[in-house]
Amino acid sequence: MITLSLDEKERLIAAALQARRWAYAPYSQYAVGAALLTDSGKIYDGANVENAVYSATICAERVAVTKAVSEGERSFRAIAVATVNGGSPCGECRQVLSEFSRQLVVLIVGEDGRMIRETTLADLLPQAFGPADLGKDLS
Repeated sequence: MITLSLDEKERLIAAALQARRWAYAPYSQYAVGAALLTDSGKIYDGANVENAVYSATICAERVAVTKAVSEGERSFRAIAVATVNGGSPCGECRQVLSEFSRQLVVLIVGEDGRMIRETTLADLLPQAFGPADLGKDLS
């Protein structure tokens, strides 16, 4: 089980709240910020970016993952997600995150920064489809 220090949690939450300010959500008005902590200690943030073609919208969590992966990161420890009401990552984001770490710590916070829930990705997405289901071992 991955454990986080209080300082790591506070840094992640602060980064997610900051990223939430950059959200582009003219249709839903549901701004989301995410901050992803890598094994190297770097934090990658993301905000949701909506589009008039709804299927082209990208969630904050996937923005953060994409930024991290495009910089060469592949190992993640935790993610903080900030919304107005402590909403949980959607199923698509859970699936994308599971590609990299099923034991990822997930911190879900409200707009005031108060922790709503601390859990793991494995708890949010039990029996996730992964590389092993394709007959691949990527370890």
